[in-house]
Amino acid sequence: MELRLDGKRAIVTGGSRGIGKGIAKAFAQAGAQVVIVSRKPETLQEAAAEIGHDCHWIAANVGDYESAASTVEAAVERMGGLDILVNNAAANPYAGPMIDVDLPRWEKTIQVNVTAPLMWTQLAWRRTMNQHGGSVINIGSVGALKTSRILGVYGMTKAALVYQTEQLAAELAPTVRVNTILPGLIKTDFARVLWEGERGDEVAKLYPMKRLGEPDDIATAAVYLASDAASWITGQRLVVDGGGTINFAEG
Repeated sequence: MELRLDGKRAIVTGGSRGIGKGIAKAFAQAGAQVVIVSRKPETLQEAAAEIGHDCHWIAANVGDYESAASTVEAAVERMGGLDILVNNAAANPYAGPMIDVDLPRWEKTIQVNVTAPLMWTQLAWRRTMNQHGGSVINIGSVGALKTSRILGVYGMTKAALVYQTEQLAAELAPTVRVNTILPGLIKTDFARVLWEGERGDEVAKLYPMKRLGEPDDIATAAVYLASDAASWITGQRLVVDGGGTINFAEG
């Protein structure tokens, strides 16, 4: 079955690189109109040209309410509506034990990873989705499912995003579906420190599928969740991790 998004209109935050760009490209290839959002105009322009299919871009601070509100308004005006919102933008400014995190980086991580998805979903709901329906897809992480020696703050925000997904799915049904994708380690610049060089090869051996993920792996899942084929799926978390979370325990 070919999954199509013809006639649908989408916003993808953090859409200029990595997973976000992969999702935007897959949406466009499936027939959707797409607006990608991030901070840097030059990076957005390059990404939009690579995505093609008349992809639009808007430079905005994802974590700022006024910037988000004007972006949603501009995107709706440009596309004539909004059917899909992908909350992909994320921040991970701190690595280390949670007990040692400084409050500015703690607050930054929560603002981008938890508050911003709620804010963008509120804006999309109030502007058009409450009347016309739609699909919201939050991009989380398998870090939401377990503790970590160095990424506990990031994982905590992604666990909060899972709960936010379930809560909003219950509140916005049946008009809007809300789901989250939990990627494993994906080969992006955002996660480069975790996979570059020999370290990536060693990590890949721990995955039952014996490779690390690519942005296309997440993009395909996002197309499915955004499509009419997933019309009875809401409030769910879809783990896309090459089997990492079900690998055999040592011994």
